[in-house]
Amino acid sequence: MGRSSTARRTKNAAMTLDDLDTVRVGVYMRRSTDDEHQPYSIEAQDERLKSYVEPQPGWHVAMRFSDDASGATTERDDLQRALAAARAGLIDVLLVYRVDRFSRNLRDMVTLLDELDQCGVVFRSATEPFDTSTPMGRMLVQMLGMFAQFERDTIIDRVINGMERKAAKGLWKGGRRPFGYTVAHDTHRLVPHTDESPIVRLIFRLYTYDRLGSKVVARVLNERGHRTTTGGTWSAYQILRVLSNRVYIGELSFREITVNDCHTPLIDTETFEEAQRLLAERGEDHAHRRANGSDYQLTGLMRCPKCGKAMIGTRATGKNKVYRYYTCFTRSRYDTTKCDGHRINADAVEQAVLGALASFYRDHHALIADAVAEAQRQHRAGHDTQQAELASVETKITETNGKIDRYLTAFENGTLDEELVGQRLAELRATSKQLHARREELASALDAEPTVPEAATLAKIADHITRVIDRGSDQTRKALIETLIAEVKITSPSTVIPRYRILQPSTDHDTAAATNKALTSDNAPARASKEGVRAMTNLVGQVGLEPTT
Repeated sequence: MGRSSTARRTKNAAMTLDDLDTVRVGVYMRRSTDDEHQPYSIEAQDERLKSYVEPQPGWHVAMRFSDDASGATTERDDLQRALAAARAGLIDVLLVYRVDRFSRNLRDMVTLLDELDQCGVVFRSATEPFDTSTPMGRMLVQMLGMFAQFERDTIIDRVINGMERKAAKGLWKGGRRPFGYTVAHDTHRLVPHTDESPIVRLIFRLYTYDRLGSKVVARVLNERGHRTTTGGTWSAYQILRVLSNRVYIGELSFREITVNDCHTPLIDTETFEEAQRLLAERGEDHAHRRANGSDYQLTGLMRCPKCGKAMIGTRATGKNKVYRYYTCFTRSRYDTTKCDGHRINADAVEQAVLGALASFYRDHHALIADAVAEAQRQHRAGHDTQQAELASVETKITETNGKIDRYLTAFENGTLDEELVGQRLAELRATSKQLHARREELASALDAEPTVPEAATLAKIADHITRVIDRGSDQTRKALIETLIAEVKITSPSTVIPRYRILQPSTDHDTAAATNKALTSDNAPARASKEGVRAMTNLVGQVGLEPTT
């Protein structure tokens, strides 16, 4: 039989493999995370499948597919490629090492086999005696699939029972270790990681003391060259997971089991509770949900004084115009029975805050000097934390350089190809560059205290703010506010208190974080406008000096 009839065979289920003079085999291999101590590596499966194909007359391997994923789902990249190849008529047989390499779920197994059968593709296992081109073979493979699912469910039950027993004893239950800890192999308890534990303390300090948001904390860590346990960059989501993880106060939980004092805490209880308070106050569990449109310039800076949720931009359509407001998230999502916090006129509050910002940098130099003096005191108080981070960065530089040397040695010995080495070396050198830059920043920051900006600099900032207010776009004004204002507190329906950031000449993030102290100023009480809504004046009065939040 010719090749053309072989191609037509894929659409004709009545044909058998014996009708073909050439059988195109697609081999599918899978390794899952629970196979570390089993002989199911991709290489071992490939060798076994190759040995199975070679003696078969007319058989040859046409395509290879391999996944490193769980068999509990069909959402695997190469499994989908294999199915696409079957639908396109590119293979005649899909061969696996064992049925459980294909799927561990009986329902998925039946669905996949039905799809292969409709494509005219035979499914075979190299270690199990069945052939889905026959009714008996199809029945047998479904029975094997049932046993594979039973084995998977049994493993899950055993693992969960083991994890519960470990959790009850205060031991680490297994899985990926939390950032900042390593697992002692002899006791199965968490032990502080020498290099990562200072980073955990830094995260909590930046969030609770310096009052930086989760996105800014992630950006600071990335710019300093710090990486997660997997070597990736930090995200706001990962920062929030660290801040809400009670493992850092020595507590372990699994299902209904909670045990205290299981291991050495990295964070004291007071700091952790302060972090939880700020998380609730900022509504970060809602990821700073914002209103549609980017013209709400104070989004993310105001919290409802009644319930603590974020104030989001809302609109109300009147007879002749559209009114813009900042409304409590709870009130907007539900109604006033959940929160009866007042709405605030968006135009009025934005105009008041921008005017107060320009006035602050132009007229309140004494308050700025007081804030910098407080920042200098805090800078000296944080000296030990910076020293610990510097030591951690030094260790990471040594480790990164060691990795670079090992890759170069492997390349010179011919055990790694040029493309792989080149890609990995580029990543390691980028990390090394970031770490070296951070080391220089820390070394400089340890010796340099915050300074009071010169009067000429403050005047330039005030002029720039005025230009942005007069001629800038909404996006430009929003960027200016986010840079120079830490938050805006609502003290009454007619009064807000902006908390300003004081810019430093240095671009060093650690210095900036330590010196961006906040000052508070009250706007004068509101007075009713002709439209009957509350409007704020732009007059500013000094209230006092407070730490940056």
